[in-house]
Amino acid sequence: MVSWCLRDAMPGHTLPPPCTFLNVGQAFAGTQNVSNMQKDEAWKVNVRLQGVDMQSGYLCGSMEALNVPAAETPVVTFWEGEIVDNRNYSFYTGQWDATKETDVKHWSKFASFLELREEVQKDGGKSIDLVNHPYIFMRWKEKFFVNVGTDCGLTIAGFYYVCFSRSDGSVNGFYYDPNSSPYQKLELKATNEGRAGHSFATYQFQ
Repeated sequence: MVSWCLRDAMPGHTLPPPCTFLNVGQAFAGTQNVSNMQKDEAWKVNVRLQGVDMQSGYLCGSMEALNVPAAETPVVTFWEGEIVDNRNYSFYTGQWDATKETDVKHWSKFASFLELREEVQKDGGKSIDLVNHPYIFMRWKEKFFVNVGTDCGLTIAGFYYVCFSRSDGSVNGFYYDPNSSPYQKLELKATNEGRAGHSFATYQFQ
């Protein structure tokens, strides 16, 4: 079943195209670049959506990081997301050690945000029509490790600023954690795995 980007049309507004890539079971694959001045490193990453509720601006899923040097096995985490819709969530995070300045700096890494930046800085972007915008802005926060302990060599203290393309399902993100390398870039492409099987392990969450 297709998830609609808005369940109830506003007077004078038509429903945007359905978010065909924001469905439970949809998979994404790509990399996270964790390079810094001391090292050049990138991990392979798989993501699968476990829950989507556009009405409340919520989604959740699993993230699997492969070829992590400090871990003996792939590291799987469960994450929850906030969809910036100016109804449930705004561009300003208000938690996780992120200031308004931090938010604007990270959102500005996305070219699609630059045309919105002035409005966001003026009033938080409350007047922006995000329903019909070609990109969906989100925050993904990892909540816990699924298959390893906290001594796996990775941290989930931070969160991702995410820009999602409605047209092709591509995902770009930047990880924010004051104690980690800045601007770690996440790049994912939608795959057909959600419709035609599984390319990585499926986990059950209690």
